Amino acid sequence: MTAQTSDAILQRMMALHPKIIDLTLDRVWRLLAKLDHPERALPAVIHIAGTNGKGSTLAMLRAGLEATGKSVHAYTSPHLARFHERIRLAGHLISEDDLTAVLDECRAANGDEPITYFEITTCAALLAFSRTAADYTLLEVGLGGRLDATNVVARPELSIITPVSIDHESFLGNTLEKIAAEKAGIIKRGVPCVVGPQPDPARTVIEDTAARVGAPLIMHAQDWHVWQEHGRLVYQDENGLLDLPPPNLPGAHQIQNAGIALAALRHLQADVAAHEAVTTRAEWPARMQRLQRGPLAQIAPQAELWLDGGHNPAAGQALAAHLASLSQRPTHLICGMLNTKDAGGYLGPLAAQADSLTAVSIPGEANTLSAEETAAAARTSGLAAQTAESVADALKGIIAHTPRARVLICGSLYLAGRVLQENG
Repeated sequence: MTAQTSDAILQRMMALHPKIIDLTLDRVWRLLAKLDHPERALPAVIHIAGTNGKGSTLAMLRAGLEATGKSVHAYTSPHLARFHERIRLAGHLISEDDLTAVLDECRAANGDEPITYFEITTCAALLAFSRTAADYTLLEVGLGGRLDATNVVARPELSIITPVSIDHESFLGNTLEKIAAEKAGIIKRGVPCVVGPQPDPARTVIEDTAARVGAPLIMHAQDWHVWQEHGRLVYQDENGLLDLPPPNLPGAHQIQNAGIALAALRHLQADVAAHEAVTTRAEWPARMQRLQRGPLAQIAPQAELWLDGGHNPAAGQALAAHLASLSQRPTHLICGMLNTKDAGGYLGPLAAQADSLTAVSIPGEANTLSAEETAAAARTSGLAAQTAESVADALKGIIAHTPRARVLICGSLYLAGRVLQENG
């Protein structure tokens, strides 16, 4: 079998529902029943929702568990270069043969019934997980929580809610309270839930939901604390204090993500090796990833080249804070965004940290903002902006004037995926 086999099946699955997103669990339950309920045969599930930090927290948690010899399944989305990245079986990306088999089985079981791409591929992931032995299954919510296709496990081992902020308003609601209610929909009766730092409105909703279903909360700033001190990460809860190296994933916001992972591991009674692996072994591409090889790096050998897939206002704030912490250097953005995102909210915090922005459209994405639209949003946010036909052209334009610039490619995970594909 070849990579085109799974790609062909995935392409056909795109036609099974007219909408990319249609939040309901009815179609998922129907297909899972036809598959003999693989969601009931999963290794212990840790379910992760939130607006920002889900992927990084999952990566840190996986690093911690694997450092103690545990075998871990992981489901994440979206992928960057290949769909296989979404499904990690017992520590390894799913093989082409295994992926093709479960996709084909789900397609045959579903027939021509309507079902979204994310729903049927989530069922395929659950089917693969149910057939491979492991100690844990880490499930990252795709969108929201309450009606997300991953929210089908009756009793996870643990739930996690990372920081909640405004995003996906057209699907989740236009207030923090409404969005938090959707995220809190993963909380299950009697199942402990680790809660990261939250704005007060979101925290209140999460606490009320947990009280209603009798789920114990493990709350940031109440049950555990995390901070950076003298270049170290310090974590504290009722069991004592941990003094650890700083996270290897760049950005001050990774301190709180590490804290969430550590709180989860402490609840699972993981050992010291797990704690240190959280901050030293996690890998998560396109989150302030330094690009030092490949065609783009060759275009700008003297530049400092970074890639980040954050795309909402909270991500813009975190990115701006990280840029402010770096050594002074002319900083230029290459940005492409989807038309479903708040471009002004994302770019506003970055305006104080960047000298210019070059806008591009995202190749192959129907919902991309045009380069002109992104540039207009940048100018409204106070950034000098121009457009380019591609990331490579944008980079050439920047280094023609500033060879030693700091260049950040940003605005979308879909753009980041294209960059990683083209940059090898």
